[in-house]
Amino acid sequence: MERPCRAPSGIDLSVPSVSRIYDYYLGGSHNFEVDREAGRRAIEAFPDMPKIMQANRAFMRRAVRYAVERGVNRFLDVGSGIPTFGSVHEIARAADPEARVVYVDHDPVAVAHSRTVLEGNDRAGVVAADLRSPEAILRSPEVTRLLAPGRPVALLLVAVLHFVPDEDDPWAAVARLRDALAPGSLLILTHAATEGGPMKPEEGEKVESVYRTIGSPLCTRSRRDVARFFKGFSLVEPGLVPMPTWRPEPREDPEGEPEAPRGAQGGPEARGAGKAGAAADPDHAADPVFTAGFAGVAGVGRKP
Repeated sequence: MERPCRAPSGIDLSVPSVSRIYDYYLGGSHNFEVDREAGRRAIEAFPDMPKIMQANRAFMRRAVRYAVERGVNRFLDVGSGIPTFGSVHEIARAADPEARVVYVDHDPVAVAHSRTVLEGNDRAGVVAADLRSPEAILRSPEVTRLLAPGRPVALLLVAVLHFVPDEDDPWAAVARLRDALAPGSLLILTHAATEGGPMKPEEGEKVESVYRTIGSPLCTRSRRDVARFFKGFSLVEPGLVPMPTWRPEPREDPEGEPEAPRGAQGGPEARGAGKAGAAADPDHAADPVFTAGFAGVAGVGRKP
């Protein structure tokens, strides 16, 4: 296979990357045929997959603008993937030219692409580290340089925690990051949740099979377990909700959105995005048994 000139050196283009598949769902250009083939298999199983990912990205943009409006202009994006069109540094800098962003990912593919994308940008940095090792993130030179100690930070955990299994205790990792944040900091989070999922069981199984095949199995959780990540934070209104319903704007994406890949179906409120998540009380006494696949919930919490 001929190597594209835009491919970072040292990247194995025969192996799909979760980050580049996500970029494909968004209609981006930082993906290759091996990623598109995996993405097409997921879309074949569940045609609204790109719309769910676009709803995830749209929530992230709204949440970043929310943070800047409240005076938080330092961002720590863990599990960031590839910072392409409409990413945190672009949205934050458009709202506040003094904004600083640190992207963190453990995937060498995402890190290599991120460094290429951000070359020459002195207000954004990239850290090769794993969410499960929060000390490595907190001690990194990029965090020290760009995120001033004692200032509030917006910690983004967007579509990453569902790739960390329970046995690795992601709640403890999030708690360690929380403890290092200054008062007034924010947690911006999305997660694949099991309530109210629009997928039929067979659709969910096929999608999960795609990610297992590439070595990144999905770990969907109940809304109650997702809410546990906000311990030590006060959820801001409207709470932990379906992604499109978190503070929707009259015109969702004024800067535009790349065209979705072929195979995507449905409009802006496709069945995957529109029915994502659940409105149940996270402290409900018991979680029901879910068999309908998964969708996304989103929320923002503030550290007192």
